[in-house]
Amino acid sequence: MTMKKTKRFLRIVFIIASISSLYFVPWILVKAWLLPLPNTVQEQLNQAIDLGFDGMIVYVEQAGKLPEFYAAGWHDRKNKIPAYPQALFKIASITKLYVAVAAAKLVKDGRLSLDKTLADSFPELVGRIENADTITLKLMLQHRSGIPNFVDHPDYWVKPPKNKQETLEYALDLPADFAPGEDYGYSNTNYMLISDLIDKVLGYPHQQYIKKEILQPLKLNNTFGSLHEVDIDDVMSGYYVGIENDLKTEFSGLMIATAEDVGIFLRALNDGSVFSEGEQEIYSSIYVYEHTGLLVGYQSFAKYHEDIDTVVIQFNNTTNFDGYDWNLAQIINSRIVKILRSKKNDNNTP
Repeated sequence: MTMKKTKRFLRIVFIIASISSLYFVPWILVKAWLLPLPNTVQEQLNQAIDLGFDGMIVYVEQAGKLPEFYAAGWHDRKNKIPAYPQALFKIASITKLYVAVAAAKLVKDGRLSLDKTLADSFPELVGRIENADTITLKLMLQHRSGIPNFVDHPDYWVKPPKNKQETLEYALDLPADFAPGEDYGYSNTNYMLISDLIDKVLGYPHQQYIKKEILQPLKLNNTFGSLHEVDIDDVMSGYYVGIENDLKTEFSGLMIATAEDVGIFLRALNDGSVFSEGEQEIYSSIYVYEHTGLLVGYQSFAKYHEDIDTVVIQFNNTTNFDGYDWNLAQIINSRIVKILRSKKNDNNTP
């Protein structure tokens, strides 16, 4: 199948996915829950591949221990390259954690204000985004702005945007999802506008600021702002169920990183070492300390588990957007954590 036909197929799939899912009985999910829990994380990854994932990477970092790296399946299915833990991956919405940290730092530095409105920052959006004069930066960071999510526009997958402006157009001239501050509604539009605001305030790309203020201090040398900065062969392939084509050069993946780099960042986020004095208090008032990512061909989970003082990063390179692979990935993730908890309890038993 050519890439042009692939894109056309994906558009059709996205339209009918919600309908077809109503008739889908997820027996594979039941099977995933009922299978005996393996003794090791590696065995769980191998089991995940048997359940239908093309490839998977897991990074585990428990306080006081050396990090553990796991991989199974394919890095590149066509060229028969096995998955390996050091591969780069499109982390999708996990990127929002880095943007939120950057925003907190700039607020503390006095270069951003949480109370400044969208109308103040982008007067050209008044009349095009409802309530622009009462939507504050803080509400956008918290996903409490009511600004529609551009990916929810019915034409988004039928006529994919070619650039950032076309992407934004899918969120403009629409009624608000709710009044600012009255509800919660996850919206990618919020963070696209926040990134644009940071660019505007700095006078240079926010990714450059993130690199200087976050990545370099943490020695995260395997985190990048775009595909253009990396060797494409180092990026794990992405697959959509029913399509043969490798999708790693398609669709925006936002930041690219190894599981280890994301894990180091997440540890620093949760223990506060990514912040300077006064910044963590600001961050805690605006955003969360864990995240997931979902993009065509890519799923990611980044979470710190306080009860076992452990960071777990999971990357899967197979999606189908009807909820099946996402739910299956969640089950695999929960089982990995169960294995880690079981090991922790065994080690603590006299």
